Amino acid sequence: MKRFSVADIRLQIWALAMFSVALALGVLSIPIAAEPASGARIGILGGGSASLARHVLDAFRERMRELGYVEGQNLTIEVRYAEGRFERFPDLAAELVRLKVDVIVAVVTPAALAARNATRTTPIITVAVTDPVASGLVASFARPGGNITGLTIVAGPEIIGKYLELLKEALPAVTRLAVLWNPTHPAHPSMLREAESPARSLGVQLQPVGVRGPNEFDDAFAAMSRERAGGVVVPTDPMYFQHRTRLAELARKYRLPAIYGLREHVDAGGLISYGADLSDLFKRAATYVDRVLKGTVPADLPVERPTKFDLVINLKTAKALGLTIPQSLLMRADEVIE
Repeated sequence: MKRFSVADIRLQIWALAMFSVALALGVLSIPIAAEPASGARIGILGGGSASLARHVLDAFRERMRELGYVEGQNLTIEVRYAEGRFERFPDLAAELVRLKVDVIVAVVTPAALAARNATRTTPIITVAVTDPVASGLVASFARPGGNITGLTIVAGPEIIGKYLELLKEALPAVTRLAVLWNPTHPAHPSMLREAESPARSLGVQLQPVGVRGPNEFDDAFAAMSRERAGGVVVPTDPMYFQHRTRLAELARKYRLPAIYGLREHVDAGGLISYGADLSDLFKRAATYVDRVLKGTVPADLPVERPTKFDLVINLKTAKALGLTIPQSLLMRADEVIE
């Protein structure tokens, strides 16, 4: 039987100790995927209604499921709609805070502003705000600061140049274009200023028509017709989105070809849309929610602009207006409704 010296025993003890340390370090160095938060409660604050927002909320829920959140198991979603009455936002935001939701998903700018006024601690994720810096929601895109971050729906005020370019291509002979704008919208004034240079380049005169509420729609379109506008630009705005069917009807009534900032306007009978995919924005918002639930603070998450833009053309509406859309434009469209 082999005898071990004291030195041998000490060596074996040292080797075992080193192995234990190495094993511990090895185990600790293995990355462990974060698990979805248990019992997460999300509040969604939207400007429209359940029927109008169903498809985008379905996209949000789908992405949350992909991230491991299942309603009724480890996720509760509290949805509150303003039904187009934005004066309701403060009360709805306060209600979500009282429910102690873990995150508030604020869809539009007025919703985000109301949520910010209701809480400076609960994380707020935006989905389709227009200019979060100009509206005072965040300090900057790269460093939001505070408890708000998320997504914006427009690339910037320069997007109006693209609207004018596309509408001019659809209507080569047009020399006067109206712009429907909301004086109370934080991004619309800068968008109007940004429109001046591309309008000159395209050889078109602009007719800004301000509208503060849906009760002014009829007079606005009548004014466009009187001034012989050849078409109208309808930028993104929660109020316009809520009343998109009415806007499409007025455009047809006054035979005014229109371009809109969201494809849902074309689904409602509008002629052309160019803008961000709302469903895609809601899916990306779900990713923000997941990161916040797993411990990332909003101040460390830069605000992101849209990355997916779609050009959609409604040929049914073109026919009703007596228009022939150039083939060059149809070929570039992501979708053509026939």
